[in-house]
Amino acid sequence: MTHRGSRVLHVGSLSRVEGEGALSLHVHDGTVTEARLEIYEPPRFFEAFLRGRSYTEPPDITARVCGICPVAYQMSACAAIEDACGVTVDPAVRDLRRLLYCGEWIESQALHIYLLHAPDFLGRASAIELARTHQAEVERGLRLKKAGNDLMELVGGRAVHPVNVRLGGFHRAPSRHELRAPTEQLKRALDDAWETVRWVAGFEFPDARTDADLFALAAADTYAIETGTPTVLRADGTKGSFPVGVFTEHVTETHVPHSTALHSRLDGRLHLTGSLARFAISGARLSPVAREAAVSAGLGDPREGAVCRNPFRSILVRAVETVYALDEALRIIGSYEPPARPFTEVPPVAGVGHGATEAPRGMLYHRYALDGDGIVTSATMVPPTAQNQAAIEDDLRRLTQAAVREHDPDDAELTALCERAIRNHDPCISCSTHFLDLRIVRTPQDTVGGRHA
Repeated sequence: MTHRGSRVLHVGSLSRVEGEGALSLHVHDGTVTEARLEIYEPPRFFEAFLRGRSYTEPPDITARVCGICPVAYQMSACAAIEDACGVTVDPAVRDLRRLLYCGEWIESQALHIYLLHAPDFLGRASAIELARTHQAEVERGLRLKKAGNDLMELVGGRAVHPVNVRLGGFHRAPSRHELRAPTEQLKRALDDAWETVRWVAGFEFPDARTDADLFALAAADTYAIETGTPTVLRADGTKGSFPVGVFTEHVTETHVPHSTALHSRLDGRLHLTGSLARFAISGARLSPVAREAAVSAGLGDPREGAVCRNPFRSILVRAVETVYALDEALRIIGSYEPPARPFTEVPPVAGVGHGATEAPRGMLYHRYALDGDGIVTSATMVPPTAQNQAAIEDDLRRLTQAAVREHDPDDAELTALCERAIRNHDPCISCSTHFLDLRIVRTPQDTVGGRHA
């Protein structure tokens, strides 16, 4: 609804994003004075559910936080509790965990690229509408997602909320024959991933830049997925890292009046986690084929310091990461030997443990305190979307400000821009569902582009 002098715009549904929220923009004299992403979804209390539970339960319970990236929650929970108990798992089990995580990256990145994000670049309102004009491409995306789901089912027992994961490893390890069965499917999927890189490289990308600090795990000899050291690349190009055990000394969460989702700061500064951060911090450790895909996508050679700070181009990085996950899965399968035991015993120990892994959307941190009987006395989870909320608001403010100053877009155009800006980051708002209520309030004095708003 639009009024002269004051404009309030309500948008009933932000599709293709998980979560329920509202966006409020305030414009005064051609300046966007406030951009608030208001998350009104009720709290889910998972951290409270975990208190009083056995230390063996968090991997299964926390998997229910998200149906798209349950492995991220399982692996972060296992890492934190094993850290508390002083246990290191067998290298072959670590490889299986990484393989399971590769399956999640494949299915989640394919879902985002094809069904959630690509419609924005092709002028389509939904994946269903996209399928009418780009059937072959959507079918390719579904094949990729199926390859990831099948891999998760093989290693994890099922594709959604895997049941084969346990502390110390797995209830059962697949045989060599079982694990090599999907090799041909994964090779075909790798071809599809390459086609995905070529396809998205042809999209038109608006100019944009995030100046938030980039934050991701880094590992010494590989592209970090299931383990690593929290590392920050600041906007001025300086880099630093710290042990995962002091994560909450650097990343602080606060309540804000307009959201039930916590906002995070990294050493008091805006930060962004996810594909852009991983590529900037660890891109040089991508496999050769994935580095080749990055160059082909126009991202540059990460070995030469290539960094992408345009959130609209995050779809390119996700496509490259899909190539990497498939290449890595084939590498692990090719050298796989079943572990002597599928899990390492994890006896209960009183203590505090920390774990962090890279969900497709970014770094996910878990902390658990246990008593001597292995009962969870406190639990903390810091998901990537909570860390990204403030940076997303900053992106919204920048993009809408530029648009308002340039040509004063109408309600529909400004709404579409806001939705695209949010979808760039693939947020999982409740880690969730689909509604955006956008309110743009212009003061009576506001004049844009030489005319009264």
